[in-house]
Amino acid sequence: MLLALVQLGPLDEWSGASAQMLGTRAIMDWIRDKYGVEYAPNSRETIRRFTLHHFADALLVQQNPDDPKRPVNSPKWCYQVHRRAMEVIKAYEGADFEPLLDSYLADLPGLRAQYGAARELNRIPITLPDGSRITLSPGGQNVLIKQIAEDFCGYFTPGGQVVYVGDADKKWAVFEQDVLARIGVAVDQHGKMPDLVVWLPERNWLVLMEAATSHGPVDGKRRGELARLFMGSTAGLVYVSCFPNRAVMRKYLSQIAWETEVWCADNPTHLIHFNGERLLGPYA
Repeated sequence: MLLALVQLGPLDEWSGASAQMLGTRAIMDWIRDKYGVEYAPNSRETIRRFTLHHFADALLVQQNPDDPKRPVNSPKWCYQVHRRAMEVIKAYEGADFEPLLDSYLADLPGLRAQYGAARELNRIPITLPDGSRITLSPGGQNVLIKQIAEDFCGYFTPGGQVVYVGDADKKWAVFEQDVLARIGVAVDQHGKMPDLVVWLPERNWLVLMEAATSHGPVDGKRRGELARLFMGSTAGLVYVSCFPNRAVMRKYLSQIAWETEVWCADNPTHLIHFNGERLLGPYA
């Protein structure tokens, strides 16, 4: 992976290394073309999680140097070896390698703090209904999740407790496992959770909210998946599809399941009810 990121073929000298911005697919293709090693298409996530993410944590590479606010699920997500690391790599097998390496390692804690602070500045701050604060990775559906947590919950789930918030880069931004266990919910780590879950103790409702910007709304299939995922719940289940606006909602009108709710962030005080006996409530 490192050789791909610095564009060094089998016969190239280390001094000729160059820092390229490459996505995971481009890295795999380069290795195939230069070294004859073929990776299966479904191994991209494994490469990201077990190699490239470790490179980033070690500050060997930076992610999205051209656009630090790029959403985690963007197909343009890319990696590039850090400038300081490139100085060391290019000097490998040369007389300057050892002193450059020692200098780089000595500076690494400060560099890591500097880049960590920059990443934190780009995160999305969210104030939960109880006043506590969390941050989510930038872009993508997390912009809508912020509106759900701060607007929808304020208007429609007063007194509720946020027991789960998903985040693309670490999945469990909030996960109140003990609270869910008290109402009979044992979360399957492999099950696809909704984007945000709120428990209303006074009504004993569990409100399951999907940010329908990239994965679509609560349709019949998704409603069934969520019902199975929360089948042990002693609280009634309420399903809500959340959209940034009605223009986006119109694209999915034919898919939205009956006996569910729809909320649009551009009209936060209103709720659209898809049939059934009641507005915003669980069904047997």
